[in-house]
This record gives sequence, structure tokens and C-alpha cells, in this order.
Amino acid sequence: MNPDARAEAVSFTSDLIRFDTSNYGPGHDGPGERDAAEYIAEKLADVGIEAQILESQPRRTTVVAAWEPEGCDTSLPPLLIHGHTDVVPAMADEWSVHPFSGEVADGYVWGRGAIDMKDFDAVALAVVRDRVRTARAPRRPVRLVFTADEEAGGPLGAVWLVRNHPELVADCTQAIGEVGGFSLTVNDRRLYLIQTAEKGLAWMRLIAEGTAGHGSMRNADNAVTELARAVTRLGEVEWPTRLHPAQQGFLDAVGEALGAPIATDSVEETLTRLGSISRMVGATMSHTINPTMLDAGYKANVIPRLATATADGRYLPGRRDEFLDTVREVIGAKVRMEILHEQTSVEAEWGTALTEAMATAIREFDPGAEVTPYILSAGTDAKAWCELGIQCYGFVPLRLPAQFDFVGMFHGVDERVPVESLEFAVDVFDRFLDLA
Repeated sequence: MNPDARAEAVSFTSDLIRFDTSNYGPGHDGPGERDAAEYIAEKLADVGIEAQILESQPRRTTVVAAWEPEGCDTSLPPLLIHGHTDVVPAMADEWSVHPFSGEVADGYVWGRGAIDMKDFDAVALAVVRDRVRTARAPRRPVRLVFTADEEAGGPLGAVWLVRNHPELVADCTQAIGEVGGFSLTVNDRRLYLIQTAEKGLAWMRLIAEGTAGHGSMRNADNAVTELARAVTRLGEVEWPTRLHPAQQGFLDAVGEALGAPIATDSVEETLTRLGSISRMVGATMSHTINPTMLDAGYKANVIPRLATATADGRYLPGRRDEFLDTVREVIGAKVRMEILHEQTSVEAEWGTALTEAMATAIREFDPGAEVTPYILSAGTDAKAWCELGIQCYGFVPLRLPAQFDFVGMFHGVDERVPVESLEFAVDVFDRFLDLA
């Protein structure tokens, strides 16, 4: 691979981090998304790729470009390559370096978005630009999309694009995005985890109604008491293990690396040996739900009529009804549930020509690599693309140092990406475009 492309991936990552694209949620304008989008469009224009800049609201900006150079097989459906430009906020006084400095030091690029996910935005830009300059077409047409608002679920980014301009990506059948393709070292063996599934998301409100009254009197119909009991039961649910095929594939690979199959009754114990990634992988062993907010009352001596709680539920693919039925059963008949926001679960096939292309590209640059599927406990823009029937995968191929806390980088303090990992990603992703 051209050394210039590797250098560009590093410099682009640094440049993109310097745009403060913090996403503060609904009601905020996403301060730097427009600036980052214009930067990306300019880098594409430099090599003759025209990009559309679209806004769901002022400065909530998404970039879309079609890349179909001479030599690619236009009889094949386009591949969607997507990244997001927004990041979660960062408190500068908690960091070793300024979170929007994009500083390159000690073999890392530092700053908010270095892992989530301006690194892949930069890698995709660097690889595409190099291939244009050297007249190397991808195997099939490509749609490049850099979205706003992913960190808030995408209503002003991918979701908005799918529902208002589906024609821009609807001819794609497969997509490549974040949180997959990274390495995990187990017993000196590197496993590369390809994300093929995501849990569904259900944020819900729990509502208890009782009889209002004076705080000095007995009250057997107290909404606060009823809600508290329901929230406690919900927080203490022991969800049964439900192994999704992607999870089973991951456990099989880990078991092989450890030299012994992982028994179902010892999975949690085994996962703790993997370090911080156990938090993410362990959460995909079953449904999960966590009460996160409580609200009741307005005065110390007034028993309120209403008490509410908010909970974050995540359900396994194909098991939505089972999850919601269990929640209703646990909270009881005196508390009702309302879904505030829901995003569907995601599933894509393993063992396809596309996943084989990923594995082949990785092994060319890391011959000892072992490639396995896994399921993500959180969510990405893949949930939006799935509305169009697009099969979505997480594939940002990073060869990471064995002790690197990859999971801790997501939304964490001192987020950073190894320079060598970016360079590896450029090599692998370039090769992948020959095969995909």
C-alpha cells in the first residue's frame, strides 16, 4: 500500500478530531458536524468524487457520495461504506491531552472520536483517494456515507436519510460500518471480531398510579412505593442465557484459543479472563435492562398520584416479544410500561462471500489471524440501513496491542488509536475493496 495513504489516514484522523462534533442530543445544533462534512466533501472533491451535503436541520449534516469508477463491476449491487462524524461530549479537564486536539504522540492519535469513529472515516477517505489516484477500481460500486447524529440514535442522520432520501442507498445490499474487525488477543492468538448482529434497544417509561394524599397519613395505595418495588424487581431479574449464533461462534473461537471448549454454565467466568471486552460480550449472553431514572412527587408532605421510572432495555435478535412479555410480568399489573424509543435488532449472515473477503484481507496482513463473528450489545447506524433490507456488518480492521483497552476507549477519557493500527487498517481495507 502507498505509504502516503497510511500517512493520510493518520493526518485525517487528527484533522477530523479537531472538529468539535459533540452531540448533546435533541435541541442542539451539533456544533461541528457541518464543518467536518465540508472537510470530507473537499477531500473527495480533490480526487474528482462529487459528494452531496444534506442537512436534516441546520448544521446537522450528512455526506453522501457515489463512487463507480471505470473498471468496477456495475452489474453488482453497490457496497455501502458508512461512518459517523459526531462524537459524545468530553470534559477537557479530565483528559491528559485536550480531547479535540488530535494530538499525535507516543504512537497514538489522541482525542474524542479516535476510536468512535473518526479513525474509520479517515481510513475510508485515505484508501478511496489513493485508489482514485492510482486508477485502482473497487470490485463493485461503492456508496460512501458519513452521517450526523449517530450518537443520539440517528434521527437527524442515518434514520433521516433512509426516510427522506432512500434512493441514495436503496440499491445497496450490504454495508460496512463500525465496531467490528478489531483484534482481541487470547493466549497469544489474535481473534478478529466481525460484528454480524446487534441487540435491539427499547427505552421505556414505567408508570405507577396511586392515591394522592397527605404525607402524615397512612396510604396503602402509594405510587412511589409500588414503583420502587417494580424497579427493584426489574433491576434484579436474572435473565436466562440465550446464545445467538454470532455469540456461539465467538465463544467457540475463544474456547479454541484457550484450548478448551467453554461450558454454558461457566461462560461468565471465562469471559472475565478476556479483560474489559467481557463487559461488552457478556451483555450479549442474554437480554438486559437497567433502570436509569426516577421521578415522583413535588413536596415532602404530599404523596403523589403518579411516579415514573425510565429503563434502558436491550433484547437479543429475534426475541423482542419474549423480552417485553417478561418485563410486563416482572413489573406487575399495577405498573404500566410505555416504549419511549425503540430501535430494532440487527442480524446479518456469516460465511458469505463478503465475510470471506474480510477474513482473506485480514489474513494477508496478519497470517496468524483467526476471524470470528460476534454480537454487539450497543447499537450503530446499521439499525437504520436495515430498514431498507441492507445486510450490515461491523468491519474496521484494527490490529491492536494485546493490552490495549479497546472497549474502554468508547466514550472514555483519553480516547486514542494506535498509529500502527490505523496503518494496518489502510492496508486491509484497501485489499478488501478488491475482494468485496
